[in-house]
Order: sequence, then C-alpha cells, then structure tokens
Amino acid sequence: MSSVVQVLSPQAEELQAKRREMADLRRRLADKELELSTAKAESAREQADEFQGEIPSTEKPRKEFNPPEILKKLFRRVAKKIHPDLASSTTERERRHDLMAKLNQAYDQLDEEAIRSILIEWEAEAPANLLPLGEQLLRMVSQMAQVRKRLNEISDELEDLTLTEMFQLQQNIESAEREGRDLLKEIADDIEEKIKKAKTQIRDLAYDFIE
Repeated sequence: MSSVVQVLSPQAEELQAKRREMADLRRRLADKELELSTAKAESAREQADEFQGEIPSTEKPRKEFNPPEILKKLFRRVAKKIHPDLASSTTERERRHDLMAKLNQAYDQLDEEAIRSILIEWEAEAPANLLPLGEQLLRMVSQMAQVRKRLNEISDELEDLTLTEMFQLQQNIESAEREGRDLLKEIADDIEEKIKKAKTQIRDLAYDFIE
C-alpha cells in the first residue's frame, strides 16, 4: 500500500516555518505583556498605599495584587489572540487595541469573567484567513517585525518601572533620614513581624488540626 506524500511549494514551506517562529514570538509576547501588566498593577497599588499613608482617609486600602495562576494563563491565552501587533489593518489594530486595554483593566481588577468575555467577543468576530499564500507570508513577516518591536518596548518599560521604583525608594530613604528614621530597618522589622504572625497562624492551624 503506497502512501501519499504531500509536497509543499517553497512559499508554503516558508510560511509554515514562519508560523512556527511566530507561535514562539506570540508566547514570548504574551508572557512579557503579563509581566508588564503585573508590574504596573503592583506599582499602582504601592503608590496608592503610600498616598493613603500621607493623607488621612476612611477608605479601605487596596488589596495586595496577587493574581492566581489560572488568571495568568487566561491572560496569556487571550493576549496571544488579540494583541494589536497582530493586526493587518488600521481598523483591526484599533479594535485589538481596545480589547487589549480591556484585558489589562480586567486583569488589574482580577476579573476572570471579564477576561473570558473578551475572548468570547474576539472569537465570535475573528476574521477568516482567506488570503493567498504570498500575502499571508508578507503579513506574517510584518507581524513578526511588529512583535519584536513591541518586545523591545516592553523591556524598556519594565526597566523604566524598575528605575522609577528604585529612585522612589531612595527618595523615601533620604526623607526618612531627615526625620531621624532608618527606613530600611523599619522595612526589615515589618517583614520580620509579618513572618512571626504567619508562623503563629500556621502553629494555631496545626493545633486546631490536631485537636
């Protein structure tokens, strides 16, 4: 019994290779967008806590940003599909940009249902791929260039966030020193106190379990 071997044209082979390369780039892009969104959410909460510490307020402080792994996986899945740098037209890019903004906002609010709604909305209206091989290849190459550019931009944004946080910490240290306080010691003492409380809670839970 003879088997039929499908022979691809050079264009089709190149397109397949580019698709594999693009799949890897999309995974990296989704991971980096997740890292950036997480860093921004954490930074926003830290700034809000500092602001509330300076101004008396009856409002409850924002909860620590600690997204579960399932939410991170869902973010990556949606980001790989809707990212603006995968658009082939200005109109499509604008739509993808709006969805990406919604995705970041939903992730910041730890709203899993909202993220799933974005995915459903995208898949319901996703355009069919009916372009000729040559046009698909050109589009793929263009998308890959856009993704690589975005990856570099994200790296720069993350570096800026880190530098900003380091600068802010240095400013806080100098401000505390002028007040005769040792901010680093205060931070260390606070961490140690939290560790003691956590150990106490674990010990109490263990006693309850034994009883």
